[in-house]
Amino acid sequence: MNAPGPTLFQRLDDQPLAARMRPRTLDEYVGQDHILGPGRLLRRAIAADQLSSVILYGPPGTGKTTLARVIANSTRARFTSLNAVLGGVKDIREAVAEAQEQQRAGRRTILFVDEVHRFNKAQQDALLPWVENGTVILIGATTENPYFEVNKALVSRSRVFQLKPLTDDDLRTVAAHALADVERGYGALRVHLEADALSHLVGVANGDARSLLNALELAVETTSPGDDGVIVITRAVAEESIQQRAVLYDKEGDAHFDTISAFIKSVRGSDADAALYWLAKMVYAGEDPRFILRRLLILASEDVGLADPQALGVIAAAAQAYDYVGLPEGRYHLAQATLYLATAPKSNSAMGFFDALDAVGKEREGEVPNHLRDGNRDAEGFGHGVGYAYPHAYRDHWVAQQYLPDALQAKVFYQPSDQGAEARVRDEVARRREAQLAAMLEEESRAPVEVLTTSPTDRARDRWLQRTVSGAGVRLARVRDALFEVARVQRHHVLLDVAAGSGLLVWEGVRRTPEGQVWAATDDPTHAAALRQQGARLDELERPVVLEVGVGDVAAAVTARDPAVRFDRVLGRGALADAADAELRLASLAGLLTPDGALLLAETDAARAQRLAALVEWSDAEALGARVRACEEALYAGARAWDEARWGAVAGAAGLALTSHVDVVIHGDQRLPAEAVARWFGDAGSPGAYARALASALDAHEIDEVARRYRARFAGQVVPWRTMVSIARIEAPGR
Repeated sequence: MNAPGPTLFQRLDDQPLAARMRPRTLDEYVGQDHILGPGRLLRRAIAADQLSSVILYGPPGTGKTTLARVIANSTRARFTSLNAVLGGVKDIREAVAEAQEQQRAGRRTILFVDEVHRFNKAQQDALLPWVENGTVILIGATTENPYFEVNKALVSRSRVFQLKPLTDDDLRTVAAHALADVERGYGALRVHLEADALSHLVGVANGDARSLLNALELAVETTSPGDDGVIVITRAVAEESIQQRAVLYDKEGDAHFDTISAFIKSVRGSDADAALYWLAKMVYAGEDPRFILRRLLILASEDVGLADPQALGVIAAAAQAYDYVGLPEGRYHLAQATLYLATAPKSNSAMGFFDALDAVGKEREGEVPNHLRDGNRDAEGFGHGVGYAYPHAYRDHWVAQQYLPDALQAKVFYQPSDQGAEARVRDEVARRREAQLAAMLEEESRAPVEVLTTSPTDRARDRWLQRTVSGAGVRLARVRDALFEVARVQRHHVLLDVAAGSGLLVWEGVRRTPEGQVWAATDDPTHAAALRQQGARLDELERPVVLEVGVGDVAAAVTARDPAVRFDRVLGRGALADAADAELRLASLAGLLTPDGALLLAETDAARAQRLAALVEWSDAEALGARVRACEEALYAGARAWDEARWGAVAGAAGLALTSHVDVVIHGDQRLPAEAVARWFGDAGSPGAYARALASALDAHEIDEVARRYRARFAGQVVPWRTMVSIARIEAPGR
């Protein structure tokens, strides 16, 4: 069950090049920087030999099995493997029994299961309890989406890492290693791989390292050396070695559903070029054209609808034409149907049906209005149908009357779009709806009232019973949420909070980056101790790295701690304030970013802060109030606003670019202590800052009057308060 290697009768040279060139250490591993780059959780777990159960998910040739072998070479735990295609419950039990023996001896066991999605439910259930209790640490490899194909309980107890197809640069690196390696590759031979040939191999390999190495091996092994002993691989030789691009497509797997999803979303998004590309990929891979046409028939109603009422007929005609013609000429009908919908005006107003369906399921059942009931059977006895206005007897074949049940009066399900043909009926629908409502209300005043015995839900009481947070908590949460929305953080990102303080951004970052890492910097020893204490509750690999330094020294501290680490996002709340060296701070922090990284900074804008005078009643002293407001504006004029212009200037001075700017206006209640009000005015011997600002336009008597009004309005009182927070996203120029 252990990972196979060369046997007594099989030399390393007998293995295919792809098998010989498998990386043995993380340093040899190529690609997948999003999960294995410096600072990433998986790399740290492997290096520390603290791996927990993981599932490696990705297309063929991306390095899942190779990564498992790297782990086998680096761990002190016992490593054993199974192939889900060949193994069964008996093999699982044997592996577990051996793991239990090792556990009693104090040694962990890592069980690698290749193609884990091939295990049936019984096999996965047999493995689950031993993963759950830690007898084995599972490494599962799968080409299928584990959330669909693997036991949910197994997935919930494992971290899922998605491997991506290798980039062209990654494949070039793989090829270079194979040509240079004397022991395992062709380093002992004189091989010249022409640039054009390499480009062809890389392009057709389509992100699959195994495909590239197989083609390279075929090219080298079948090409005779020239008179000078050099094996020259030309473009022609490369084309013979790998002629057709392998398209990842499984009619029952992720590639199938992902590709049709991309196709539908491209048509819906009116991108005709993308729609044709995804259509071509499906046809190239052998997808059933009838499946594609069925999806287009759905889209014609779901996403085009009444914006182009002819769309459904056009697609139905294309489907019928394909049935008549078949392949290969039927591809014309597929292309025409795709282009028609991609270029058609869009409306999803048909979704109103599902709102109505939801209302039927949730709302109280409404009776059919009396005038709409069938009067053929009991019009005389019950008066059913009496009062119905026959629309064709009226001008324009329409009359305003109630059609919805009483409980759903004024309910709107159909929302006409402003696109295509539907735009022409939009105003008329609205006009008739307004008249309908007026008629309904008029009818309601005349109709007999039915007494109901049900009691309505007390919604106000329900809202009152909901838990609430403090005003300060709400304000901080809004800043945090707005900043993370602009940051667009991904699960594998490595984050740095340069002004961590109480940890508002730190813990949100930890929650959002389970496969990444969070670093936090603060120059307050109390805050640093609190962060470490809170982090101690987490697993060691999940704890934030806490640096006890100020913003200006963060870069040096990070480099001293780990010179290789780079951050996908650098966050900061109040990191710049009014620092004179804001540009230098930005430039220093930018040096810690990955190539596609970004700085996300939030600053409270004092220049646009709440004005005290606006909260005071001046109706009996309007002239005094006007002068106080003018003095207050002059006081704030000295504060520079963190507006788009200032952010852009600071970023530009640091050699960076402002790519996004958001102002967050936060309204809430604020309690102002009496001590704060006293500090604003001070006393005769030492006037406060606010009193000094008023002195430019008010005499001592008037300042005393303002102080009296302010004490009455603010001292110890809760007042409505507005705070302006400015959030900027800053990146390297040209991004």
